Amino acid sequence: MLITYKSTFVDRLANHLEYIARYNPKAAKNLQKVLLSRIKKIVNNPYLYRKSIYFNDYLVRDLVCKGYTIVFRINEDTIEVFGFVRFQQNPID
Repeated sequence: MLITYKSTFVDRLANHLEYIARYNPKAAKNLQKVLLSRIKKIVNNPYLYRKSIYFNDYLVRDLVCKGYTIVFRINEDTIEVFGFVRFQQNPID
C-alpha cells in the first residue's frame, strides 16, 4: 500500500514546523521525524486508528501523536494523508 500526501497536509505541517523552528529548530526536526515515522506505520494496519471525529466516513481515520491529529483516508491501494490538526481545529481549513 502506498502513502500519498495531499497539499493541505504538507502545507499545514510545513507552516507549523516553520513556526516551531523559529524558537527551537531541533524540536521542529524531531517533531517532523516522529510524525513521519508514525505515518509510515499506517500501512501495516490502517483500521487500527480511530474513525475520524471530523468526518462521517468509516474510511477516514485519525492518527493521534504528540497532541496532533493526522487525518487520512483509506483507499483500495493507497493511504491519502490530507489533514493536520492541533487540538480541535478543522483538519483541512
